[in-house]
Amino acid sequence: MPETQHELTLTGRSRLSATGVLQVISFDDGEILLETEMGALMLRGEEMNITHLDLTAGEIAVQGSITAMEYREQRGKKIKEKGKNILERLIK
Repeated sequence: MPETQHELTLTGRSRLSATGVLQVISFDDGEILLETEMGALMLRGEEMNITHLDLTAGEIAVQGSITAMEYREQRGKKIKEKGKNILERLIK
C-alpha cells in the first residue's frame, strides 16, 4: 500500500484542514479524535464542526475555535509492548 502524506494546516486558530486521515474515532463540539497516518490526533476547542470529510481521499476540514492539537500513542502498541515485557519476565 503506498504511503500517503499526513499534513495539517491551521488558519487563524479557527480553520483546520488535514490529509492522511484514516477515520474519525469520536467527535463533539469540544473534542475531535482522529486516526491519521501518523497516529491518533486529538483536537480540542469550542464550537468545532466538521465541515468536510472524505475518508476515501483521507481529508477533513474543521471550523471553530481550536485551542489544542495533540498526537497520542496508539493504545494497541503500548499493550503489545507491555505484554512482551510481562512474557519476557515470566520466561526468565
